[in-house]
Amino acid sequence: MNFDYLNESQKQAVLQTDGPVMILAGAGSGKTRTLVARIQFLLEEKNVSPFQVLAVTFSNKAAREMRERLASNTEINIGALQVTTFHAFCAKVLRMEATYLGLSKNFTIYDDGESQSIIKALLAKRGISQKELSPYTVASYVDSIKNLGHFTGIPLSMDVEKISEDRLLWGLYLEYESELLRSNAVDFGGLITGVLNLFHRFPEVLLKYQQKFKYVLVDEYQDTNRAQFNLIQLLSSLTRNICVVGDEDQSIYSWRGADIRNILEYEKVFPDSTLIKLEQNYRSSKTIIEAASQVISKNIARKGKQMWTDNPDGDEIKIVECKDDRAEAEYVGQQIRNLVNKGVSLKDVAVFYRNNAHSRVIEDSLRKEKFPYRVIAGIKFYDRKEIKDMISYMRVVVNKKDSLALTRIINTPARGLGATSLRKIEDEAVRLQLSMFELVEKIVEQPADFKHLTLSAKVMSALSQLTHLIHEVLVLESSEAPPSQSYEKLLNESGYLELLRADKTYEGAARIENLEELMSALKQFEENEEAPSLVKFLESITLDTTTEQESGDSVSLMTVHGSKGLEYPYVFLVGVEENIFPSYKSLENGPVAIEEERRLFYVAMTRAMRQLTISFAQGRMLWGSLKFNGPSQFIYEIPDSYYKWITFQTTMKKSHFDDSQFDDFDQTKNYHDDSFGSEKTYQTKKVKPLANFPSGSKLLHTLYGEGTVLDSEGTGADEKVTILFRDGMRKKFMVKFAPLQKI
Repeated sequence: MNFDYLNESQKQAVLQTDGPVMILAGAGSGKTRTLVARIQFLLEEKNVSPFQVLAVTFSNKAAREMRERLASNTEINIGALQVTTFHAFCAKVLRMEATYLGLSKNFTIYDDGESQSIIKALLAKRGISQKELSPYTVASYVDSIKNLGHFTGIPLSMDVEKISEDRLLWGLYLEYESELLRSNAVDFGGLITGVLNLFHRFPEVLLKYQQKFKYVLVDEYQDTNRAQFNLIQLLSSLTRNICVVGDEDQSIYSWRGADIRNILEYEKVFPDSTLIKLEQNYRSSKTIIEAASQVISKNIARKGKQMWTDNPDGDEIKIVECKDDRAEAEYVGQQIRNLVNKGVSLKDVAVFYRNNAHSRVIEDSLRKEKFPYRVIAGIKFYDRKEIKDMISYMRVVVNKKDSLALTRIINTPARGLGATSLRKIEDEAVRLQLSMFELVEKIVEQPADFKHLTLSAKVMSALSQLTHLIHEVLVLESSEAPPSQSYEKLLNESGYLELLRADKTYEGAARIENLEELMSALKQFEENEEAPSLVKFLESITLDTTTEQESGDSVSLMTVHGSKGLEYPYVFLVGVEENIFPSYKSLENGPVAIEEERRLFYVAMTRAMRQLTISFAQGRMLWGSLKFNGPSQFIYEIPDSYYKWITFQTTMKKSHFDDSQFDDFDQTKNYHDDSFGSEKTYQTKKVKPLANFPSGSKLLHTLYGEGTVLDSEGTGADEKVTILFRDGMRKKFMVKFAPLQKI
């Protein structure tokens, strides 16, 4: 084999085939190329049979791409080679060995919906209301146990023992597992723990697979959970030819079970392992790589790599300070327009955000500029289920004949209207030539006339509550109340928000954030509309969405989590503010959580190839009210020499707040630039002033009223204060961005 296309570290990673090996592959370091070359070397130079190699990764897409590269690089028939995902591999093993565990070979693999159906039945059996304990909470608990590699019949690890102290949830987990076995079924997490159970109880089966796979390779090792770690440890313990490829600096999935200890403690489990570092980056400019390396060096939980590149220095990173979130979106839209005017293709441009909800203002800006866009690994804001649900509630208010909208929300959240009851109402509406809502109104007003529909008392009560809610919102509309007030009433009194709050999963929290963003959309609409109403709001978003174009040449929008593994010449990272990035949850949960957020920031930075723009807003509309978070701590971890600090003065006539609340935007100056808004570079001040608000100061906050400074730290632009307000609330602010006045 000719290895001229590999650097020295990559060659070592290919040739070191025997014994445990860990390849620390930094961002853009040619990881996949190295892994493919290693497998090719095993097959061609060491004459290892394809039957004896197992390569596992996390997605079918990654497995498919690896197989395609191997097929094009080698003449050996790789048909027998297992390049697969953890779950697909385990499903195959369980099909082969099902009888050992009391399963038949045709066992069912339950999806999330089917698993939750079992959990709902178990809660009902115990007489526990779903409002009292959400099925989502139980499902998340079951997942966490399986991610830790636990299955019934083995002692509890320290991690499992800690979470097993909740006797109610633990009992439900045991009942759930029994029900799965009775149903001849396995859930997604149970595919891994099922194989662990198999290998634990039947050593002869484990030995068969250990002898079969003489070489085991694991891609994206930093994303493995404890169960997957235990699995590969068992499979490789005979030959010890285990090679893992990963990057602890890109471990960003703890919320779905990934355990960074797997990579940090690898040498403890395999003390004779060889550590190889791939530190040369082929993707990004020198400025981006060196700046990102400086940021990630602040983490303690890391193996330690020093990324470098032979690429040119490239452009300075832009850090853009915007007045509010709409100004930020306007800046992004105008900058993309500049790039297009210079001949840049839209497919080379990406916008990243910390949470899905933050896509909304960016989408609005791109539609205004008539740029086609696509949301990667996600759904466009107004296409998300929870958004469409609440918009359907609003549509019923403004148009009682909209039966399609009513059909969507009449049993959302669940009101006891099954398919049979719904069909009866639909058929009756057709018979009487009424819209569905008009019929429901008559059913509620004159129940005796509709006894032939045999609707239960529960259904009748639910229909009554729904019609009363719609009528009350209609009264609000007729009194010209703000649309946001109607939305808030619909969201809370329909039970929809309560439904999502019961879902304690990551997805449930994301849905609530989207609904908060819908409130912000309504508030912004009210600011710009002389006589705002639900009708006008619905019309505005409908007209906006119909201007979207579908094209192969489009801007890519995604969360930072969704960007992992991708790369773009031009990257805009928006919303980089405290309480957003890092998230407020990570700030509450301490240093370990902050380190994962910093890794996420590092991932975002290293997706950019040529130009990286990081932006934040002085004030951001969240849940319909202004939040002044200030720039993220991660921005200050980028050394001054790598960035240019820019302020953007919006061209919009209206803003969320008065200019008097901030000193950074001087409206009398004209920072003229024909191509976009205006920008200026701040000069770093060497002399630090005294604190503006020392401890004990009495002050007035525009939103929260009078308060007393309990603690003051830093000076000048870095000054932060902790304030105790009259109502007993404590809050911490960065003085530069908080609307404060001394009393």
